[in-house]
Amino acid sequence: MPPIFLASILLTFPAHEDPGEDWTRWGGPARTGVTTEGGWRVEGERLWEKEVGLGYSSVVVCGGAVYTLGFDEKEKVDRVYRLDAETGEVEWVHSYPAELMDKAHRGGSLTTPTLDGDVLYVASRKGQLFCLRAGDGEVLWSKDQRKEFDLELPTWGFAASPFVDGDRVIMNLGRVIAYDKKTGEVAWKSEDNYGDAYATPMDFEYDGEHSLAVFAGDGLAVVDIGSGKELFHKKWKTRYDINAATPLVFGNRIFISSGYGKGCSMVELEGGEARDVWSSKVMRSHMSGCVPFGDHLYGFDEDILKCIDLDGNELWRERGLDKGALAIADGKLIVLSGDGELVIAAAAPKGFEVFSRSEVLDGGVCWTPPVLSGGRIYCRNQAGVLACMDHRRNE
Repeated sequence: MPPIFLASILLTFPAHEDPGEDWTRWGGPARTGVTTEGGWRVEGERLWEKEVGLGYSSVVVCGGAVYTLGFDEKEKVDRVYRLDAETGEVEWVHSYPAELMDKAHRGGSLTTPTLDGDVLYVASRKGQLFCLRAGDGEVLWSKDQRKEFDLELPTWGFAASPFVDGDRVIMNLGRVIAYDKKTGEVAWKSEDNYGDAYATPMDFEYDGEHSLAVFAGDGLAVVDIGSGKELFHKKWKTRYDINAATPLVFGNRIFISSGYGKGCSMVELEGGEARDVWSSKVMRSHMSGCVPFGDHLYGFDEDILKCIDLDGNELWRERGLDKGALAIADGKLIVLSGDGELVIAAAAPKGFEVFSRSEVLDGGVCWTPPVLSGGRIYCRNQAGVLACMDHRRNE
């Protein structure tokens, strides 16, 4: 949500193992914040640090390259970066006009790029969509989606990242729109507009059909991924219409969660209806969503890290990490606290067992989930500092 760069790295750095799993999209390989990568150390050291502009965009990593974006307040542009994963050196930059959009927060970029083979898809908070050649940043095609589809800009801008499925790239803009990923031609668009779009969608199989779960301001919609036809719709209204967490799918059930006191629900799709199996305020996902592991969910209930089971029972809680974000790898939580502390702990329902803690970012809120790829953990704050921590195992 394929360690093709192993040879070059190992020749240069023979003291390291680099088992590596690419992280090419929001949420990593499984789109859930979970990676199967193992063989990394819980203790790490800073490898490099880079200024990448203001915002909350995460990174994608593949083939020894790191991609992200951020806002340049002086030049009033967003910059898309390709960096060398080992050194942090800039390999290319693509810029486009942008605005800070700092209402009730510090502003900057919101979406995460999506890498698909040799192509990078980038969405702006104003509704632009760019298809870039990953090797050099050349624009292959672009769309001004707000203008083309007469879309209303959400209060905080569009925040859903591009979603690639087969030969299409799909955008949650309230209205769900699918394009031919090579040409940018419209393949389909949903009939309805589901409201302010902050959450990246999730695909899954339902009743033998490939489907897409879309979480937006009006609630949860499930559409046929091949046509955009609505299959289910469940109202779920939150203050300010902020439903920002990626929906998580468990068979014919979908977990949704929202902040501002709203809470969470396990929704079951059955007989043409979407109904609550249970709903609760045990998890109120504000800035980042939950990550599933085994039969449990790990996530921030506002500013409290919790573990809950799939029936909504709280198993433990941990305070003091502010409104952070997390990923899971090799049975371990990789937690970036809201103020920049990297915590490695057990992903286990029995309790919060810490393996290591380190201050990696100083200043600027940290709402962006950390990313593990190739034994390196990437941490980013809103102020635009991207830190790469080396957790590769020494021989």
